[in-house]
Amino acid sequence: MPRPASIIVRDLGTQDYLPVYEAMSRFSAARDAHSADEFWRVEHPPVFTQGRNSDPAHLLAPGEIPVVDIDRGGQVTYHGPGQLVLYTLIDLPRAGLGVRDLVGALERSVIALLAEHAIEASARPDAPGVYVAGAKIAALGLRVKRGRSYHGLSLNVDMALEPFSRINPCGYKGMEVTMLRELGVQTPQAEIADRLCDLLAADLGYNARQFCDQSPL
Repeated sequence: MPRPASIIVRDLGTQDYLPVYEAMSRFSAARDAHSADEFWRVEHPPVFTQGRNSDPAHLLAPGEIPVVDIDRGGQVTYHGPGQLVLYTLIDLPRAGLGVRDLVGALERSVIALLAEHAIEASARPDAPGVYVAGAKIAALGLRVKRGRSYHGLSLNVDMALEPFSRINPCGYKGMEVTMLRELGVQTPQAEIADRLCDLLAADLGYNARQFCDQSPL
């Protein structure tokens, strides 16, 4: 079956991490050759998530913030208010994409978004994500089953960065973390989310976005 020309975008608002994770897993397990590809954009209350091969030593002092073990790749990371999380639920073979293609598109889209705000950013071959002057501003983590991807990226917009000091972000001791607000960007998060979806959809080859108000939860 040929790839769809458009991608569905769902804005989930603020949601606890675990129900969204479970919904992603169900969606990916149940989809077939006719299922649409989707972006889910969401903001989570404070939570640390650990990838399936994560080293517990990188979780330094979580305190009152819950820790959730999940099935994506990568090490421990933090999600919280003021961070844009974008989940990419895509049939990769149908879209003519490999995992590396999706990773590259995610990184390029964030880099392009930052460039529109006169911020120079880059990716690192040894540590997926996007960096500004060595500080991480976006983290990536994916899971692919039967060619279908889920999880995605998180972009720090205007959030408390202190929880990152309680972990080795993505397994890197002492890694600095930054956010758009710290770099002088005051654009509302909803506008940032709209633009990032536009850039990522275009990079992945979709001609349009279709918004859907129906919750997958």
